[in-house]
Amino acid sequence: MSGKSKVKVSKFKKQRRVGVELPGLGKPGALAKRSYPPGHHGQARRRPTEYSLRLTEKQKVLFHYNIREKQFRRFVKDAKRGHVVNWTDKLFSLLETRLDNIVFRLGFARSLPAARQMVVHGHVLVDGRVLDRPSAIVQIGQVISMKEKYYKSVQYEVLKENPTLPLPEFLERNEEKKGLEVGKLTHLPTLSDVPFELQSRFISELYANVK
Repeated sequence: MSGKSKVKVSKFKKQRRVGVELPGLGKPGALAKRSYPPGHHGQARRRPTEYSLRLTEKQKVLFHYNIREKQFRRFVKDAKRGHVVNWTDKLFSLLETRLDNIVFRLGFARSLPAARQMVVHGHVLVDGRVLDRPSAIVQIGQVISMKEKYYKSVQYEVLKENPTLPLPEFLERNEEKKGLEVGKLTHLPTLSDVPFELQSRFISELYANVK
């Protein structure tokens, strides 16, 4: 085995590591029995350092939105373009309007990794055309739907009755002809629409020098 191989961390351990349930991982109940971090010293109570607090907030974002550090830095740079005063608001608006996240928040997928796979495999339509790029930014007024066979699946019926999250205010979901449901972005989301506990000032401080 290569020394560069990475150990895959379970969804439960990721959530225990940051001390909060992240709906994007689609695994509710991660902290129900063990609310402390994983590992031999997980239950030891230590006063967190300023750096560890910043790192934890960053990990929440990376874990929930299913993105890597390099991708996240690109979003930070995009958010800072045009000398935006509060770039963290724009940052999370961009993250929330990614196509894979919109599919997830509309309730068409149990988790963000599942939504990403649906996009990549060509099951998602934007304004009636297949778009297979998970990081594509959905624009206000664009209509998101699934290929017709998805609406006949057990997965669709289960999620319709028991979605991971309630529908956010920046989206609407309507039934079209043939009983097929479609979603639409009605306005841009804000930091308050992020579906987990987040202290955004730590993100702002950690990436203050990124240009």
